[in-house]
Amino acid sequence: MDTSDSAGTAGPGPGSSEEWWHANPPMLERILALSPAGMGVLDRDLCFVWVNEALERLGGVPRDQRLGKRLRDVLPLLDPRLDAAGIESRTREVLDTGRPLVDHLLRGGTKEQPHRPHAYSLSVFRLHDAANQVLGVSFIVLDVTDRWRARDRLALLNEVGAQTGSTLDVMDTAQTLADISVPRLADFVAVDLLESVIRGDPPRPGARLHPPQLRRAGQQSVHEGFPESVAATGQPIMFHPDSPETQCIRDGRSRLEATPGASIDSWLATDPARAAKIREFGLCSLILVPIRALGDVLGLVRFIRWQLRDPFEQDDLLLAEEVVARAAVSIDNARRYTRQHSTALALQRSLLPRSLTGGSTLDVAWRYLPAHASDGAGGDWCDVIPLSGARVALVVGDVVGHGIDAAATMGRLRTTVRTLADMDLPPDELLAHLDDLVMRLIDEEQSADPSVAPAALGATCLYAVYDPAGRTCTMARAGHPPAAVVAPDGSVTFPDLPDGPPLGLGALPFESAEVDIADGSVLALYTDGLVETPDHDIDLGIDRLRTALASPGARLDELCGTILDEVLTGGPDDDVALLLARTHALGEDQVATWELTSDPSVVAEARSLTADRLAAWGLDGLVFTFELIVSELVTNAVRYGNGRIRLRLIRQDALFCEVSDASSSSPRMRHARTTDEGGRGLFLVAQLARRWGTRYTTDGKIVWAEEQLPAA
Repeated sequence: MDTSDSAGTAGPGPGSSEEWWHANPPMLERILALSPAGMGVLDRDLCFVWVNEALERLGGVPRDQRLGKRLRDVLPLLDPRLDAAGIESRTREVLDTGRPLVDHLLRGGTKEQPHRPHAYSLSVFRLHDAANQVLGVSFIVLDVTDRWRARDRLALLNEVGAQTGSTLDVMDTAQTLADISVPRLADFVAVDLLESVIRGDPPRPGARLHPPQLRRAGQQSVHEGFPESVAATGQPIMFHPDSPETQCIRDGRSRLEATPGASIDSWLATDPARAAKIREFGLCSLILVPIRALGDVLGLVRFIRWQLRDPFEQDDLLLAEEVVARAAVSIDNARRYTRQHSTALALQRSLLPRSLTGGSTLDVAWRYLPAHASDGAGGDWCDVIPLSGARVALVVGDVVGHGIDAAATMGRLRTTVRTLADMDLPPDELLAHLDDLVMRLIDEEQSADPSVAPAALGATCLYAVYDPAGRTCTMARAGHPPAAVVAPDGSVTFPDLPDGPPLGLGALPFESAEVDIADGSVLALYTDGLVETPDHDIDLGIDRLRTALASPGARLDELCGTILDEVLTGGPDDDVALLLARTHALGEDQVATWELTSDPSVVAEARSLTADRLAAWGLDGLVFTFELIVSELVTNAVRYGNGRIRLRLIRQDALFCEVSDASSSSPRMRHARTTDEGGRGLFLVAQLARRWGTRYTTDGKIVWAEEQLPAA
């Protein structure tokens, strides 16, 4: 074998002085022409002088329509949406400076598929001859649509997960899903949720057996005139029982209608005219995806494309399902929060007073203002409790925190205060008993879970008792801001009350103070959220409250609004409870008081005095009953009491009888036997009176009975 001949026919080898591409230009040209990457050459005027076959396929413009034409003239033929001037400017910069442009991303369509988005990577290099003279530029175009779509879809999924999880409102979450999906995935998106989901309730097990009750929770469209967008957010949505939407919700499986055509009539079987409008509008295809969370179907998402876009493909269905799956987690979280929040608010509303009234003794107005709706129900509360002897108790309290635990603790404290108030305990003793209860609650909660701070820890309370007969108010507080007293002339004072510790500490005793209250004064009780914020201390809040209260003669409802507007200049940072009460003292003609001696003969005198007073008040129909009540109470005071006896009759919303003596022993009602000569007095009182009881004073006790006045 002649190796020299074979070597010569093979061309220059690796060790030869001339490389093979210099010796075989046709082979090089063939390689470039058949390259899978689109390649072209522009001269110094940026006119096409050469393109390969791949570039023709990418752009869809034949070679003869490119050669000899400027770059800015050819680009509009590819896609009018391309920035021809900007691309030519960048190419000219490469020609002038020699700095290559590498991997520049272009987005557009093709001549065959103008509405199908594509992505291309453009790289431009300057060309030189052997003498280093500039000949023009060459460029390489790669179709990176798949890579761009994958990155865009990943960005879409990340955005859906981040933005839908930024709110705990079901409707806002659904609307966010629709906003993100248009126009990146569809031209119209509608999110319809079950009624129960919007309310925060879980879907019922039998919901799939009946036509689903849906509401439009969110929608977005690139065209305002699309027929499906006429339903406003929040409106009910009805589907035919045999429609694809209903079947999608029942079986929980997605559906892809790539070319609906005649299926539009079945899709909108209940409204053929509406189906015809959608057909005229140019519906291209639709995707139905159920919203599923933990095995439950919460609703349905519809993705729709026009005729101007390519129909949905299987990859679009997979993307839509993933988008809905991520949003479904946020929708279900929002639903669960809505349920918990609604439960806490319902619990708080059931525990707070529905209405407060002080009868004819007090005019009452109150406000409860939560700090933030998203924080749930708080523990602030207030109450007005009628007591014996025409007296009225005013209460305001604060439990730290929000949510069900705070609301439940608030309810327990309010119920306890009402129970203790019925025992006619003085304010300081009532707070002492309430403090014992809070300490027991704290011990129970810490025993159950030592890592969680008890809800009752740090609770505060102010308890005041207004006596319209004596025109006094006795107050005691447990770590609570002091009450304000507005005199009839508009002057505002904050009585100097002993500052007891918050409830649950058990460190110091509670003390009460008595304040004289002029007729027509206003008592203002409030929680610390009204006067204390992170921006300023409580002293500045007290000064603002003093200024706002200085409005003599103002209606209490209007005064409540004025206080909230002027004191809470920037909105509350904590829950606020405000209670206002205007006093109405009893007149001399409403109270009758007699001092009696501790002698059995005084019982007849007490009966006679009672009869005369009731006759003067026009209550002749109560004379017989009330004579018996007064007789029995005075008899017990004479028999078991010490010292002088006082009889007092009060006519207000009811008729009150009070018999006081110096003994601290409590009377007891018992059922006398048939052979007993006594022991039936209090039993008769309990049968004749609407209510009766005992309250203790500093020098003895008062046994009282109450009778309802006859209807006018």
